[in-house]
Amino acid sequence: MISNSRFSMTLRPAGRGLLASVLLAAGAGCGQNDVQVYRVAKESPEVAATQSAPVAMAAAGQPAAGDPSPELQWKTPAGWEEVPPGEMRVASFRVPGKGGKTADVSVIPLPGMAGGDLGNVNRWRGQVGLAPVTADELPKLAQKVEIAGQAGQLYDQAGSNPSSGDKTRILAAITRHADTAWFFKMTGDDELVAQQKPAFIGFLKSLKFNAAALPELPPSHPPIGGTMPGVSELPPSHPPIGGGAMPGVPALVAGPKPNWQVPAGWQEIAGGQFLVAKFAVGGKDNAQAFVNVSMSAGMGGGLLANVNRWRGQLGLAPLTETDLAAQTRTLALPNGSATVVEMSGTDARSGQPTRLLGAIVPHGSDTWFYKLMGPEQLVQGQKDAFDKFVQSVKYAD
Repeated sequence: MISNSRFSMTLRPAGRGLLASVLLAAGAGCGQNDVQVYRVAKESPEVAATQSAPVAMAAAGQPAAGDPSPELQWKTPAGWEEVPPGEMRVASFRVPGKGGKTADVSVIPLPGMAGGDLGNVNRWRGQVGLAPVTADELPKLAQKVEIAGQAGQLYDQAGSNPSSGDKTRILAAITRHADTAWFFKMTGDDELVAQQKPAFIGFLKSLKFNAAALPELPPSHPPIGGTMPGVSELPPSHPPIGGGAMPGVPALVAGPKPNWQVPAGWQEIAGGQFLVAKFAVGGKDNAQAFVNVSMSAGMGGGLLANVNRWRGQLGLAPLTETDLAAQTRTLALPNGSATVVEMSGTDARSGQPTRLLGAIVPHGSDTWFYKLMGPEQLVQGQKDAFDKFVQSVKYAD
């Protein structure tokens, strides 16, 4: 029997050493159709160096006090058995088959780009004894699917378990919603998983985000990276994490505020936890755009990952390395240059047509991020002011 389930997630500061403990709130006598609520506690940014768990959630922004818990709903396919989720999961299912064979289904959300599709696909391929693919080969493996009403990619990989030699298949689907990468994965006996593929695709289609499924990173936040010392193997359903400058600690830094020339009409306002500065820009008919300034130690995840994160905020498909050059321009600075990207789409939060101007500036061992985002006409009218603002910045070395 198909059931309706839902969970709500709230990331809250927790004591050092706690990453993501999942509490299942269910009343006595709950049946398969009952509503279930999951609350996920959040690790504080001060991650203990000896912690032996992934830290992809460590720097997620905190929800405002009093915000309602967002929800994800789904319809459980016939024959699937919901089981308590393990570490990093927000939902888990057991799928029984003939002869005692089973498959495992996991749902994992991670803030940011979570390593990129290529790294995740190659890790999954390694789990079934397949050779890695290149960035050029990756699009040929992706099957377009609908996930919660938006575009997603499904990767179907079959091979043999390197440890047991058993024939194994992995169905893994990826979508990004509100600065969060969502991973849906079925792993198990080759024949059973192949038979369950239509049900898995139906499950993906049944999903519904009622609100942003995780508190979002600040709009100018670069992708989170880094791994903990002593971590030799991530949980089987966990996507890879990489790119951080300090092991185990996201490289984002509040940083000293540079000197700059603020354009006319820009008003500095209070920024978020990870922002160096934030400005409000007003326009006609009460239109409003915002400029966010942040910095990261090191490369902050890299140019392509940040551009694709911004594209995801506007519902746009990710670019490849080959596409990137045609979608960016270079802005000359007094000392160096900035890579500027311009894009238009639909704001994933508001559903409104939106334009985004972003500038990425390497400076010394750090990377600075500037983003102007708002209504199309207002943002386009601020293009020259945005460029001049970025050019005016004098960094505190």
